[in-house]
Amino acid sequence: MKTLITEFISLDGVVQAPGGADEDNDGGFTHGGWSMKYFDPDVMGSMYAELAEQSEILLQGRRTYQVSAAAWPSRSGDPFTDWINRVQKYVVSNTLTEKDAIWNPTTIIRGADFMKTVSELRARPGGYIYVYGSATMVRSLLDADLVDELLLTIEPIILGGGKTIFAENGKAVPFTLESSVKASTGAQVCRYVRAR
Repeated sequence: MKTLITEFISLDGVVQAPGGADEDNDGGFTHGGWSMKYFDPDVMGSMYAELAEQSEILLQGRRTYQVSAAAWPSRSGDPFTDWINRVQKYVVSNTLTEKDAIWNPTTIIRGADFMKTVSELRARPGGYIYVYGSATMVRSLLDADLVDELLLTIEPIILGGGKTIFAENGKAVPFTLESSVKASTGAQVCRYVRAR
C-alpha cells in the first residue's frame, strides 16, 4: 500500500483548521475555516473522491479523528462521504479508549506502535492509506520517509503562522510533480510523488 497525504495548505505552509472556526485554535490561531471559500467542488471534489475510491484505509491523528467523527457519520449521498463512512479507520492516540472509537470501523494505534503499524500496512498489497489533516502525525510520517504521495491544495492566502506538516529538520526530501490543476477559486491542486 502507499501513504497518500492530502492537505489544504496556505501559501505560507499552514494546514491548521481549514474547515471551521473552532476546529483547532491551538497557539491562538484565529483563522479557522480559512480554506472554505477556496473549495471548488468540480475540481477538488472529483479528485479527492477518485483518490478515496483507490484507498483502503483512512489514517488520522486524534484531533482530526474526533472532528471528523462528529461531522461525517450524519452525511451521505456522494461518493466521498459514502467511502469515508465505510472505510477502515486507524486513529493514532494514547488517550482515546475503545468507547471513544465511535466512527466505525475504527482501530486505535498507540503512539509507541505508530511507525511499526504504518510500515506493516504499507507492506500489504492494496491501494492507498489516505491521510488528511493530522499535522503532527504527518510530520512524523514525512520524517520517517513513510509518505509516497502528497496531494496539496495550495490556496491563495497567507495566514502568518499556524501548524504545518513540514519539520524544520534539515532533511531534503525530493518529490516529483505528477499533476497540477487550477481550481476556479485560484487554488492549485498539486499531486507529488516521492522521488526514490
